[in-house]
Amino acid sequence: MTPFTTLDAVAAPLPLSNIDTDKILPARFLKTISRIGLGAALFSTLRVEPGFVLNVVPWNSAGILIALENFGCGSSREHAPWALLDFGIRCIIAPSIADIFYNNCFKNGILPIVLPSDHIEALMCLASEPATARMRISLEAQTVTTLVDSKFFFDVDAGRKKDLLAGIDEIGRSLKLMPEIDSFEAERRAQAPWFPQIDATILAHG
Repeated sequence: MTPFTTLDAVAAPLPLSNIDTDKILPARFLKTISRIGLGAALFSTLRVEPGFVLNVVPWNSAGILIALENFGCGSSREHAPWALLDFGIRCIIAPSIADIFYNNCFKNGILPIVLPSDHIEALMCLASEPATARMRISLEAQTVTTLVDSKFFFDVDAGRKKDLLAGIDEIGRSLKLMPEIDSFEAERRAQAPWFPQIDATILAHG
């Protein structure tokens, strides 16, 4: 997973509430287990309209998406954050984000930011103009900074922040414990040699 430290990118305004995962990536694209190429299908039902924000310069290269309440609701499909990431979006900003989608973002190197509605409104207005659409996200400082020098602070769980900065997920944290796992397995084999052995290579490579 690519570490998330700072992100200097165009922010795309999407002033819609209750954007579900089927709208983010329709079910017909769930046949693959590859993350590659899903960005082309991101918001496919909305992108058929030429004027949709992600079809228009400069937002067609957006790295930040600003939306309204309850972003990512609906099914738990992890393909939705895969599609966002493959498109190039590494940060979602909204007044509220559905729990499962919120958790899946961290597992895939996307930073989900929840801000009050008045802050969202201010950022949405700036993102709507090409001249002020670029923003800078600092995970270390927990800030969103705009080209007009306004700064918004956000909260993030300390453990998740540490993992994003390091670019690791739950599997990565587990692999850091391999010496302890190997030691436990050696002791277990000595005490109960009839138990099946856990193959460390399976843990390391899935």
